[in-house]
Amino acid sequence: MLQRLLLAGVLLLGQGVAVVAKPAPTPLRLWYDRPAANWNEALPLGNGRLGAMVFGAPERERLQLNEETIWAGGPNNNVKPDALPVVRQLRTQLLAGQLVEAQALAQAQMQPAGNSGMPYQMAANVYLSFPGHERATNYQRDLDISRALASVSYQLGGVRYRREVFNSLPDQVIIVRLTASKPGQISCQLGAESLMQHTLRQENNQLVLDGQGSEHEGQPGQIRFQLRGQAVAEGGTVQTTDTGIRIENANSATLYLSIGTNFVNYHDVSGNASARATAYLSQAVGKKYEAARAAHTAAYQRYFNRVTLNLGVTPAAELPTNQRLENFAQGHDPALAALYFQYGRYLLISSSQPGGQPANLQGIWNDQLKGPWDSKYTVNINTEMNYWPAEVTNLTELHQPLFSMLKDLSVTGRQSARQMYGARGWMLHHNTDIWRITGQVDPPQYGLWPTGGAWLSQHLWDHYQFTGDEQFLREYYPVLKGAATYFVDALQPEPIHQWLVVAPSVSPENTYLLDGKRIAIVAGTTMDNQLVADLFAKTIRAAELLRLDQPFADTLRTLRARLAPMQIGQYGQVQEWLQDVDDPTDKHRHISHLYGLYPSGQISPYRTPALFEAARTTLTQRGDVSTGWSMGWKVNFWARMQDGNHAYQLLTEQLHLRDGAGGNSGEGGGTYPNLLDAHPPFQIDGNFGCTAGLAELLVQSYDGTIDLLPALPDAWPTGEVTGLVARGGYVVDLAWAQGKLTRLRITSCLGGNCRVRVHSPVRVAGPTRLRPAQGENPNPFYQTPTVPPPLVSAKTVAKQPALAASFVYDFATETGRTYVVQAP
Repeated sequence: MLQRLLLAGVLLLGQGVAVVAKPAPTPLRLWYDRPAANWNEALPLGNGRLGAMVFGAPERERLQLNEETIWAGGPNNNVKPDALPVVRQLRTQLLAGQLVEAQALAQAQMQPAGNSGMPYQMAANVYLSFPGHERATNYQRDLDISRALASVSYQLGGVRYRREVFNSLPDQVIIVRLTASKPGQISCQLGAESLMQHTLRQENNQLVLDGQGSEHEGQPGQIRFQLRGQAVAEGGTVQTTDTGIRIENANSATLYLSIGTNFVNYHDVSGNASARATAYLSQAVGKKYEAARAAHTAAYQRYFNRVTLNLGVTPAAELPTNQRLENFAQGHDPALAALYFQYGRYLLISSSQPGGQPANLQGIWNDQLKGPWDSKYTVNINTEMNYWPAEVTNLTELHQPLFSMLKDLSVTGRQSARQMYGARGWMLHHNTDIWRITGQVDPPQYGLWPTGGAWLSQHLWDHYQFTGDEQFLREYYPVLKGAATYFVDALQPEPIHQWLVVAPSVSPENTYLLDGKRIAIVAGTTMDNQLVADLFAKTIRAAELLRLDQPFADTLRTLRARLAPMQIGQYGQVQEWLQDVDDPTDKHRHISHLYGLYPSGQISPYRTPALFEAARTTLTQRGDVSTGWSMGWKVNFWARMQDGNHAYQLLTEQLHLRDGAGGNSGEGGGTYPNLLDAHPPFQIDGNFGCTAGLAELLVQSYDGTIDLLPALPDAWPTGEVTGLVARGGYVVDLAWAQGKLTRLRITSCLGGNCRVRVHSPVRVAGPTRLRPAQGENPNPFYQTPTVPPPLVSAKTVAKQPALAASFVYDFATETGRTYVVQAP
């Protein structure tokens, strides 16, 4: 049978490559020898809906809890009713070159209407008090991300105590297990409190906290939630009162915590919070602990075990995780990079489950009434970045909450399109929340960006490219079409070249200097041009595949041909704006005009070499150190630049230990002791961005091929990865030694021509059908975008990249078959 799965023979890779032993598996565990001193040291657990931060103090455990639908306010849309006349005046001024006047008008008359979105809010803190346990010794706490299980262990008075905590995926409750090495040693008090308006009582041997979401910016709090807790002990006694639950002299005990809310959807809060919390709890309490843990582990590993990454293990891996972070830049700890990669996948599994809400700016973990930036959905990059790992790291189902939100936004966004811009279709600005607002959020220099729908909609086509799911494409085509329809109506011809541009807009969240004034409000930013070009191309292709809307597709083809091209400016950079006004000393965290490099595939070393080199110039000018999410983006940028060593340097900058105490606002990036990304403060997108970037170092599939090891850092000479996914439904396993590919295994889920690019020569043995690639890849999932030649400033010369040799091969695949390439 195995022979039938081989690629009609064996491919021999590069002469002289030694066959080496596989690296040891990477320990997938965060561990510490002291309790968390603050929130940024606590360990996150999640089942998509419920979040918990575990602090681990022996004498007083704190579990800080979240539920994904506890937000301030209630159903609303913040569309500015009188915006359209101002928008029309702004368009006239911008296209006439009156930029200073347009900026002043926007500042005066385009402030947000009503509110700038509602904050995501904490639920409660649950405390477990163990009198006398502050004298514990031999302490250790950990988070096993291979099982999604946190534990705390220590010794006291000759007794070994252990706690296990997990957020059950199948049972939708938080379960805490307390055990001791001797009988009758478990005695503790459980209590709960919340920053929210709440009451506490006991009911049927359960502790019940009833809470309410907050009023915010004039929107009354309409979320009602209920937390229920119950203890089941083996031996000893359990007593529940209106203030807590007391366990005395038990051999072991299991605590169950459930949360329900009244949220149904973005316009309906008629659910019964108590009934939901009660149902979750009653179903979970009836299960034995071992069975519940096994069911949770199986449900979690169904996702997590799809991908492995081994980069080798050094003695550094034996240290506590905070010490590994302290030492990463000075030492050699490849296993920490692999752990960080898998930690991003762990966080996505834990914060984004089918049927739920998308991961927000902090995933599902927030201990405040009003977290940083409200913990909303910031869609000028951060929300999109959250889902960059979904397809490539084999978590495609976890993309679904974002798609569901897009469907909602395609409804609420019609109001903002019509009332603010006089357009059909749907749109939104740079933020939204659980109520799916689509109006302007924040002052115009940040918020007057009408392209959020264009960027979010790219995820629909990306999902199709990886999965080939035509039923999905048909279901979501109206969302894609609606996003494109908005720009059919909203694009404006600029007067010099008659290019069609988006106006008014901003290049997120940047400005340039004109006559001593900072200009943000402009027409025709490079990012907008790239986004609309992609949106039109993907909508056209979807219409072709579904045999729908050919007249509409023809309209999009005509308009796409009139969009402004990318331009190379006077410093050799990709221009950020329509005019050549970039500042080469600008270190701004957003590099929006390189959307065309990543996550898009418009800029390529092989198809657009001049733009590729201009992108390198832009990246060099912007520098490395920035906010955490920005450095995550830059890892992906440098991976696309095929510069693995530069990407690794950015990873090193990101994996420097950031003190978890204090406010920590501003820039500088880094990683907290619990491996969460520091903006600072915490934003989860940096974790997700780096996970996607590390995958991009190993496998890329945007440029017409499956590019194998396109940007391997020198720091990882030997390694192995399994389970990464390439466009066209190819699952890729590969190994390398001395920096060269030694083994390749590709499973084809959709069939079709498989085109691979390798960076060392191969020699073919046997009657294989592998052949050198010629022409365009006939695989329909590998069509590359047609990008018009860039306009080049008269002050610069377009450079061409110096690329290392690579070799491109094709072979035919059949659905469901696996093809193996082996070293001699």
